[in-house]
Amino acid sequence: MKDTVVEALIEIPLGSRNKYELDHETGRIKLDRVLYAAMIYPAEYGILEETLAPDGDPLDILVICSDPTFPGCTVPARVLGYLSMTDGGKTDYKLISVVDCDPRYDGIHRLEDLSPFVLREISNFFSNYKVLQGVSVEVGSYHSREEALLIIEKCRQAYQASLA
Repeated sequence: MKDTVVEALIEIPLGSRNKYELDHETGRIKLDRVLYAAMIYPAEYGILEETLAPDGDPLDILVICSDPTFPGCTVPARVLGYLSMTDGGKTDYKLISVVDCDPRYDGIHRLEDLSPFVLREISNFFSNYKVLQGVSVEVGSYHSREEALLIIEKCRQAYQASLA
């Protein structure tokens, strides 16, 4: 199953209200904003480098874990699927994964292996995290690991095409 493992660059640790982002010009992590809502990120949140998603940014990834890491940490993440969204009118994909080097997640390979509550918690977070900002977010449905791997490949190809 190693073909389902990607390297996630963590921008936001589990449990944070701070929205950090990688500054692509400087290569440094910067504080973009603090969440307006009284909410915390339900998982590690980051990006896959050298990808270009439909929203014009690198592809987003959530990494379910037991303990937070830190902004700038790279984590081997086993892809389980993705959540489709529209954020501010733009198509947005949120890859869902688990930490690949934590034995607590050895038996988790598909979204169906996760607790249904975890998936509802993630959906709820994205449905509400920008309400107080007045940004429209529509949360769609979850999609399979196979579909997520296709999205990753398309976003890698889009990145390569952007360099030409």
